[in-house]
Amino acid sequence: MTRRENLTLLISAIVLTVVALLVITLEAQVSFTTSSSGSPAMGRLLTDPFLQLPTATSVRVVWFTEFPGQTHTVYYGPRSGARLADNASTVPATTRLLSRLQEDQASNLPSGEALEAPAPRLVWRHEAEVTGLQPGQRWPYRVESVTDDGEILTSEEFTLSAAPAAGTPLKILLTSDHQAKPMTAANLQKVEETVGAVDAVFVAGDLVNVPDRASEWFDDATGAAFFPALQGRASYQLGNQEYRGGALIQSAPLFPAIGNHEVMGRVSPFTPLNKQFNDPVPRAAAVAVYDAQPELFNAQGDPALRQQWIVNHSFNTDTYEELFTLPMAEVPGRDRPTSQFYATTFGDVRLVSLFVTNIWRRPAVEIGVQGRFQERLADLGNPINWGHGQHIFEPIHAGSPQYQWLQSELASPEFQQARYQIVMLHHPPHSLGDNIVPPFTDPVPLYDRYPDGALRAVRYEYPKRDDYIMRDLMPLLESAGVDLVLYGHSHLWNRFVSESGMHFLETSNVGNTYGAFWQTEQRQMPPGEDTIEFNGYQQDYYVAQGDPNGLAPVMPTLAPLEDDSGSPLPYIASNDITAFSILETGSGKVTSYYFDTRQPNSDVVKFDEFILGQRG
Repeated sequence: MTRRENLTLLISAIVLTVVALLVITLEAQVSFTTSSSGSPAMGRLLTDPFLQLPTATSVRVVWFTEFPGQTHTVYYGPRSGARLADNASTVPATTRLLSRLQEDQASNLPSGEALEAPAPRLVWRHEAEVTGLQPGQRWPYRVESVTDDGEILTSEEFTLSAAPAAGTPLKILLTSDHQAKPMTAANLQKVEETVGAVDAVFVAGDLVNVPDRASEWFDDATGAAFFPALQGRASYQLGNQEYRGGALIQSAPLFPAIGNHEVMGRVSPFTPLNKQFNDPVPRAAAVAVYDAQPELFNAQGDPALRQQWIVNHSFNTDTYEELFTLPMAEVPGRDRPTSQFYATTFGDVRLVSLFVTNIWRRPAVEIGVQGRFQERLADLGNPINWGHGQHIFEPIHAGSPQYQWLQSELASPEFQQARYQIVMLHHPPHSLGDNIVPPFTDPVPLYDRYPDGALRAVRYEYPKRDDYIMRDLMPLLESAGVDLVLYGHSHLWNRFVSESGMHFLETSNVGNTYGAFWQTEQRQMPPGEDTIEFNGYQQDYYVAQGDPNGLAPVMPTLAPLEDDSGSPLPYIASNDITAFSILETGSGKVTSYYFDTRQPNSDVVKFDEFILGQRG
């Protein structure tokens, strides 16, 4: 960029920072309630408890309230009749306030309250570590919270256990892209009705839509918030049928990955949360503004304040990291471990969860659209408003910190000795869906200028040769002998197998599908050679049909859906038919099921099976 453009960027950032400081001061004085009959602190827990971070001898129990409370406790031990014995063991919980949760004009609040601007929502997280457990031992438990007024709130009883030992047969739900979509509650209810209790839940990203909107996690009035749907507490009306979700994670640990919907953009108080979510910029853009004149933002020169400023003016995953207790990865070059990506052993499975996603930008090429391929015409003179294309949040290219950590993990005894090796990420390496294009690489900016040097357009290219997933990540996973790559993002079901026998499964069809593009259907294409701004460059990387990375989809082995002519389909991309997949570690079998929500009394259909651990 020119010196003038840098100056404009700097001035805009200064104004934004001053406004943000003033508004944050005002927001600190805002109180928030969701109950139509008074404070939500009285009479209920915000969620059932759920399980996190199991080890060979321990497991964490987590739950949420809208009050700090006096005490929070887990009770566990043997039963006396149908309930916990009176002499049950107790573990006190630690409590912390979640720092970024809000509600705004687009929140669907249970009270029906309509907000005029974003306001903080106070939610406290409670966590207790139950230790001294034996492999294979499962105890009943419940949680108790005492409110500030002394009211005792108690959950129902569930069961907990430590991480299962190798050789233990398990049922693991493989899922993705819940986002309070129309079929999510039905999908999870059919999981419970079909296979009963599961032993773990793997979620390949996009848990909600806007991560800082509290109601999407806890009590969205549409009835399909994240935790209720996974705890059988939802109430979603689909046609003439109400679905409650499945009571799954109260007794089974949850292992998520970060998708693009776990990432919030630039902090901008008084700005609706949807707009904040859609306004991330690369870290480098924020660093450039800060380092141009740091004394304007941090007179003390404090490195911690500098880092926080950069995070607030680029993007963050703070709410995701505060909600979940996950394994921590020691990463080269970082001064502290991270849970943004991690590895853990669960029975016979070594699970590696990666942070592989980018911001979703609109594919349309119009002067008023901040999209994948260009900046808005109105923003050209104001770089602070630039979106920087479909930029990547955490690098995965060869030599990056995450890639180096992954190399070490793949070489570890824990990985190499596991019976099943599963890598979970959000962005698809192979797909018939829409979101696999353009290639997963850093956008290359191109600046078109008039003869006097003024900007005419800023557009972005995505060289296919630099697709980091295909160029760097997939060869690494292939050479390590990974059994299954699990992902989502396009809201469909399809699967693939590489020449070496590595399986790829995208099982995220819970509603609001973007379609599948196979044989006759074509993805939305950018404009062709008749558009002067693009001159057809996109043909190098934008594939209209099939898997852009060259694999043929696997036809479901048992009962594929059919098109109108009666030909079998290798995918499910439907807003009426939802799919889920179960891994049974005793046999290595991955079974996929579908349910037609238009026929609520119909049976769930088992439509595909394949076996892990049989690579050539």
